[in-house]
Amino acid sequence: MPIIRWLDRNVERVVILVSYTVMALIVFVEVIRRFTISEQAPWSSTIPVYLFLWIVWAGCAYNVRIRTHLRFDELRVRFSYTAQFACLMLDALLWIVFSAIIIYFTVHQVQLARDNFAIVQGTDDVMQWWFYLATPLAFSLLIIRVLQNVYEDVAKYRRGQPFEIQTSILGD
Repeated sequence: MPIIRWLDRNVERVVILVSYTVMALIVFVEVIRRFTISEQAPWSSTIPVYLFLWIVWAGCAYNVRIRTHLRFDELRVRFSYTAQFACLMLDALLWIVFSAIIIYFTVHQVQLARDNFAIVQGTDDVMQWWFYLATPLAFSLLIIRVLQNVYEDVAKYRRGQPFEIQTSILGD
């Protein structure tokens, strides 16, 4: 159970940190190689772009988890308590529908790249689908994060506690 709790708290951060570190190392090393020995690995300009997929979509799930995604909370704080709850539930429904659509179409893209043995440009054996898998996995995680937020919001609504509605990007 402790490992599950640790993963729940850190999975997005680990994916972002590892992807960003590898991406930065590749770029740094290849820039040095290009200017010192006039050589560069042919895959050094494509792998970082694919790693960026992991960073972006894991970051999206993370922002939903900590509720720092784009919302129109300036208006919501003026709503009644029940209307605020209704807006939070509408948000959750929209996130789930949006994520399900993305998962549906990107799973097909991943399967297509896998079935065609598509490799990353400049490599001999690094498969593109390994990187494309970031999108359906991250949006699956995003659905889990939305459901966790719904669970918290329903519990707060039942107890009559205020919702965590951030009215500015600075979190006043």
